[in-house]
Amino acid sequence: MSWQEEVKKWKNYENLDRDLKSKLEVMDEKQLEDAFYTNLAFGTGGLRGEVGPGTNRMNIYTIRKANEGFARYLLESVPGVKEQGVVIAYDCRHYSPEFAMESAKVMASNGIKAYIFDSLRPTPELSFAVRHLNAKAGIVVTASHNPPQYNGYKIYDETGCQLVPRLADQVINHVNSIENIFSINVKDEEDLKEAGLINIISKEVDDAYIEQVKTIQINRDLNKQGIKMVFTPLHGTANLPTRRLLKECGYENVYVVEEQAVMDPNFSTVKSPNPEDGEAFELAIKLGDKVDADILMATDPDADRVGLAVKNPNGDYVLLTGNQTGAILMHYILSQREMKNDLPKEGMVYNTIVTSDFGAKIARKYGMTVESTLTGFKFIGEKAAEIENTSKEYVFGYEESYGYLIADFVRDKDSIQAILMCAEAATYYKQQGQTLYDVLFELYEEFGYYRESLSNIKLVGKAGQEKIQTILEDFRSNPPKEVLGHRVIAVEDYSEGIRIEGDIKTKLTLPQSNVLKYFLEDGSWFVLRPSGTEPKIKIYVGVLSDKLKTSDEKNDLIKNYVLNRIENI
Repeated sequence: MSWQEEVKKWKNYENLDRDLKSKLEVMDEKQLEDAFYTNLAFGTGGLRGEVGPGTNRMNIYTIRKANEGFARYLLESVPGVKEQGVVIAYDCRHYSPEFAMESAKVMASNGIKAYIFDSLRPTPELSFAVRHLNAKAGIVVTASHNPPQYNGYKIYDETGCQLVPRLADQVINHVNSIENIFSINVKDEEDLKEAGLINIISKEVDDAYIEQVKTIQINRDLNKQGIKMVFTPLHGTANLPTRRLLKECGYENVYVVEEQAVMDPNFSTVKSPNPEDGEAFELAIKLGDKVDADILMATDPDADRVGLAVKNPNGDYVLLTGNQTGAILMHYILSQREMKNDLPKEGMVYNTIVTSDFGAKIARKYGMTVESTLTGFKFIGEKAAEIENTSKEYVFGYEESYGYLIADFVRDKDSIQAILMCAEAATYYKQQGQTLYDVLFELYEEFGYYRESLSNIKLVGKAGQEKIQTILEDFRSNPPKEVLGHRVIAVEDYSEGIRIEGDIKTKLTLPQSNVLKYFLEDGSWFVLRPSGTEPKIKIYVGVLSDKLKTSDEKNDLIKNYVLNRIENI
């Protein structure tokens, strides 16, 4: 069916939601094409798109279709799902409560018991709740750090891990088999509640989650009176659990950016509710200066990622990258466990193919095995599940995009855990007379000056998607032989599943993904990959040298080389 026919089908549907109908009537041809030319697809972050009418938009009909496909998959592939059910959580975005209840109604209408939180909750708590309630699957309605006009939908297996591609593909097949988006049978909410098929959950899960997070502490008895922290949830779901956790763990000097503690789906105080964006720290820095805070922490709306800012020797706040925070946490966890004679014999650390080698080098110093996965924390969660009940022990997992998981009772990145460990590390080092900035540069001196960068090229709509594919195919068919005088010694093509090094081709063990990674003879590398959640192509660059300035310069040169080539495609 063409997009024009799909538009006509929606306009002719007599029971179309009134709000969607009114929006549909004022859309021009270009807007209609973008809203209907394709169906929303699952990426590294699940289903995500702008809210509005259309098959390429988030609305009650696309949500119902996604849930109907997921329900069919669960009924076909997951024994016991009717009785043990699905847990559903949602964030602060526009229509999140409505989309979550639609999800519950579709599941319940298929005879699958649904547990839905009574109000917004962090994504990591959803992951925890799946196993805590002995459920068979999970759903969270969120678009993470995307702009306000977006919402999204993520699905989880019975381990609390997002569905990996081989399973998500089965769900997608079921979703795509639904020809009429308006044919999905959804029963009355109150009738489903009376039948025990929709169940509201609340404080009992919160309490269990918070108590479990407390167990990650290594040095519980630190004197916490001397540390001052500023925290902002950026209008999202981390607000209440983070404040409660820090208080119950003895951190009294926690200053909250109250303007951003308000649940606001428009994220009115920031251009982007993204802790990777330095501008999101503007109010936190202002408050930090006022109270002389040691550390500033900001979480994204669904509370799976956290960003840190720490003081440099001039007394100015400096935003740490995800790689830097990961390296600091890695060092703190492993050095403290070593001091307590608690390092595992077969400890496993996980990162991704676009994460810095910095943290990996630290991990290997302490005898850990480091394994890299594709981008997307689902792959780290999958690895944690694989080693459960074996001689191997999960120690730490993280990715450069500000996602960290200390303990795997959650199988997704968890900012609540990360905040508690960052608070503990900052407290410990302050008592040693050091800031986290000091610790970072000590690690640089020991392991080398690693420097990474990420560039995003936004390419929206159908034309944008086609341009992204053209860029990747150009690099694939005509790979660079050298960059700035340094030979390209190897290429990893995750779409083809091969590593090419000279005349030698080696099969890669990771799942297929449209990603290219180039390795230079001086140890530098760069990666091109389409975003799984936004209309962007991402360019990652990593370098290492013996001086920070040299690393910065080298990174800029490689980044500009790649961007210039893309511009000429």
